[in-house]
Amino acid sequence: MKFNFDIECTPEEARKFFGLPDVAPMQERVMKELEDQMQENIRNLSPEEMVKTWMPATMQGWQEMQKMFWGQMGMSGAPDAFGKGK
Repeated sequence: MKFNFDIECTPEEARKFFGLPDVAPMQERVMKELEDQMQENIRNLSPEEMVKTWMPATMQGWQEMQKMFWGQMGMSGAPDAFGKGK
């Protein structure tokens, strides 16, 4: 024998029915703290420092991708990212 029940309720009503805790206030506090920390970090980091932090990894990634491309094409003496031959 099989029984099916359709119950219409809000998520809050279901949570209360099953006795689960209300974590919404805690989530709001954690998200506010996270937002405050991110904004503080952004304020303390100048645009010049951001570029210095991100650029070397980006340039290295492009150079590696370019080397791989030229290697696939069989051009080992192809110019690098600065226009110089190998």
